[in-house]
Amino acid sequence: MRTVAQNSSSVREFILAGLMDQPRLQMPLFFLFLGFYVVTIVGNLGLITLIGLNCHLHTPMYFFLYNLSFIDFCYSTVITPKMLVSFVSEKNIISYAGCVTQPFFFLFFVVSESFILSAMAYDRYVAICKPLVYTVAMSPQVCSLLLFGVYVMGFAGAMAHTACMLRLTFCADNLVNHYMCDILPLLERSCTSTHVNELVVFIVVGMDIGVPTVTIFISYALILFSILHINSTEGRSKAFSTCSSHIIAVSLFFGSGAFMYLKPSSLLPMNQGKVSSLFYTIVVPMLNPLIYSLRNKDVKIALKKTLSKNPSDKGAIFTRGLP
Repeated sequence: MRTVAQNSSSVREFILAGLMDQPRLQMPLFFLFLGFYVVTIVGNLGLITLIGLNCHLHTPMYFFLYNLSFIDFCYSTVITPKMLVSFVSEKNIISYAGCVTQPFFFLFFVVSESFILSAMAYDRYVAICKPLVYTVAMSPQVCSLLLFGVYVMGFAGAMAHTACMLRLTFCADNLVNHYMCDILPLLERSCTSTHVNELVVFIVVGMDIGVPTVTIFISYALILFSILHINSTEGRSKAFSTCSSHIIAVSLFFGSGAFMYLKPSSLLPMNQGKVSSLFYTIVVPMLNPLIYSLRNKDVKIALKKTLSKNPSDKGAIFTRGLP
């Protein structure tokens, strides 16, 4: 990676400006975001552990939720620790290689999250609209293929942006006006034309947000149509409750991502953009486990069972497969 840096750029390191230049707020912000990070780690690892230890949660729905928690844990860890350094150091320096690697892994996990949310919407569609064929339609093989597709799309999206970033030359001013090496603030530091990069951002981000959004919209339109034809009030209520947590998570994630990347930069100055990006980089990974646990009876029951005694059926994760 160092060879690439020396050949393609005169800049060997970048300085991350951080969230804001307010000395009095640095320590309060440090402890605030450290608290967010601790809640994120505990929440997501806790949900991963809970699903792994309770065999009655080894279903397609919780299989995807398990991976969603893993993705949230990973991409929060890619961003937050380096961000915390900016609050306690005069200069938050990151190498050229690090500034290429960080957005690669961040984009890999963010794009993967967008597609796993669409896979979860498809799972809910099959469960509610096609319950008689659910076992076949969401078999372990199908779930594995969907998950494979999720990570392939994540890798493809990350590679597209990283490959375009490596063609740029950075010189002189190496101060990145952000708390991480995000795409848009890095483009501002380029000495060469960024038209291709901006086009790739618009196309790839549009696809990574657009395709899952359309999939989710169609899935929930069909789900709503099916729910309205359920005669019993209890049945409708139960169907709505199984979807509500996912709808909230989808709205938070896609809404904040689209606001950041699909609006013209002239309408969203970078100083405001990096503050708004906190929502999908810091807040969403923290809220997801809370949303899915506090609004989910199965998770609450599993948590009480796990805390009250050692589950007798614990073992290797998903050893019995998905029902």
